[in-house]
Amino acid sequence: MSEAAAKPPTILIVDDDAEIRYSLTRVFSSRGYQVAEAASGELGLAAVKKGPVPDLVFLDVRMGGMGGIETLRLIRSVNPRQLVVLMTAFGTAQTAIEAMKYGAFDYVMKPFDPPKVLAIAEAALKTHADLRAAGDYKPALNTEDYKEGIVGNSPVMQEVFKIIGQVTASDVTVMITGESGTGKELVARSIWKHSHRAGKPFIAVNCAAIPDNLIESELFGHERGSFTGATGQRIGKFELCDGGTIFLDEIGDMAPATQTKILRVLQAGEIQRVGGTDTLKVDVRVIAATNKDLEAMVKAKTFREDLYYRLNVVRIKMPALRERAEDIPLITDFCLQTLVKQRKAHAARVSAEALAVLIRYPWPGNVRELENVIYRSAVIAQGDAILVKDLPAEIRSATSTEAVVGETSDVSHSPFESVRTANAEQVALATARVVAESVASGEPALTVTRALDYLHAELRQESEPLLERVTQELIQRSVAAAGGDLKVAAAELGLTLAALKKRLK
Repeated sequence: MSEAAAKPPTILIVDDDAEIRYSLTRVFSSRGYQVAEAASGELGLAAVKKGPVPDLVFLDVRMGGMGGIETLRLIRSVNPRQLVVLMTAFGTAQTAIEAMKYGAFDYVMKPFDPPKVLAIAEAALKTHADLRAAGDYKPALNTEDYKEGIVGNSPVMQEVFKIIGQVTASDVTVMITGESGTGKELVARSIWKHSHRAGKPFIAVNCAAIPDNLIESELFGHERGSFTGATGQRIGKFELCDGGTIFLDEIGDMAPATQTKILRVLQAGEIQRVGGTDTLKVDVRVIAATNKDLEAMVKAKTFREDLYYRLNVVRIKMPALRERAEDIPLITDFCLQTLVKQRKAHAARVSAEALAVLIRYPWPGNVRELENVIYRSAVIAQGDAILVKDLPAEIRSATSTEAVVGETSDVSHSPFESVRTANAEQVALATARVVAESVASGEPALTVTRALDYLHAELRQESEPLLERVTQELIQRSVAAAGGDLKVAAAELGLTLAALKKRLK
């Protein structure tokens, strides 16, 4: 081990009370930490500027001269990665809010409880080590390369991009399907932006958010006195969008009466305001979207069959995020760059461990849920990188070993349960068999990650050769099941083609 690697962490204590400095020095020295002292905020700031930079700063809030909050703000401006713990005898709401606002790792109350102080110091130093391990931030992409806001280079997304390009040159009606949060409106906006209608309006209407008795007025307008409350004439969205593109989101929630009028617009390009008698011509391109099964609704006669075929000229299916997990690093990077550029967060990167957790999570809320998690985590991150501890508890718990085993199938019938008490080799071989059979039977590729997570948890460090063996077994069986087609095998395994080829070597 090198001298640098063996060097104990350094803690800087900034307090104008000599007894406090002496007490904390004794506490930290007892654990082998190196301790430096500063008797004022000015001296503490100078020590951080001069270097060597301490691994952690304990900083008093109330001092003569420059106060702790101001010192914290200046220290963080000099070194955004510097972790600081505030010390105060007055645990007011204002102190807590101000401390976290300016990036304090935590704060402790006086008089001190040595075990608690040590616990906070150890947690902070672990965070410091994790941030250093996360490495320097190197953007995986430029936000300018994704001006559309649709991020991904997975095969399924490349197909989406191709179809978008193909439909922009015409006025063909497009139906976008997919789960909520997959980015259907982004696709609609991209089609409009690249079409000859780009200079004309784009109007998005959420059909599920407007009551049935108001949707017709919203879309087609109304005349004065046409119904109670209609005190004046109103121009509807179709009329306002003349020459442009209208996006009808969640069209599966549209009432049958309104469906009939939409059909008329598509067939004849005509509308009538509610309560009006005049027929108005409109030139509007319609893009519709839904997360419902319209085919089933047509069979159940809750959605007009003729309207379905009018809308479903070209269909774009947006994949769920769990179906393109390889895009999660790019989406995460894009979100962080955007947040930093907008000055909404200071964390500009994510640790490898946190990214692994994000990739394993199934994301029922899709990209929208991932964006919210990244935003939340970047805001509360105490350094310039998102660590595992910054992720929401439900994300961490859902990807833990316990959750992995529980999610694979019913616990009483889990294929892993039968090998839980077996020896390491049996566990490895059984896991390979279970995963290979799951892949061959069309189970989600996430099964692979779950099984390997389980294997790591069960076998730990003493079984690295077995981990390698089970990986080889899994890949060989999957390639054989795919008839030697590496693209198919890679898709089933949840790997890129390049990654699969690398593992085969």
